[in-house]
Amino acid sequence: MQPFSKEEDNKSFLIMYAIVDIAGQQFKVEKDQELFVHRLDNNEGDSVNFDNVLLIDNNGSVMVGAPTVSGASVSAKVLTHLKGDKVIVFKKKRRKGYQKSNGHRQSFTKIQISGINA
Repeated sequence: MQPFSKEEDNKSFLIMYAIVDIAGQQFKVEKDQELFVHRLDNNEGDSVNFDNVLLIDNNGSVMVGAPTVSGASVSAKVLTHLKGDKVIVFKKKRRKGYQKSNGHRQSFTKIQISGINA
């Protein structure tokens, strides 16, 4: 077994990531990452900019916002709109004859991160 060379060790530190607030939730995003967020109003194929960047890590140099990093944004492309799995909510009170069944399907938007602008 050969030990790792220094080039292979440095590859793990060359990742730029950001923590972004998208539709009320915080996500750790990297370039070319695809993720599901709560439904956005944009059409499929549109590009979206998110300005609520809370943290940026660029090759080990970390910029933390108070509360957001000024001038930073994350650009993404809307790939598709879809619905999640059905969640069944079942309520029952014993010995009362009360049963209530309800279902819910959350709407999601699949986006692809196209760039992080610091």
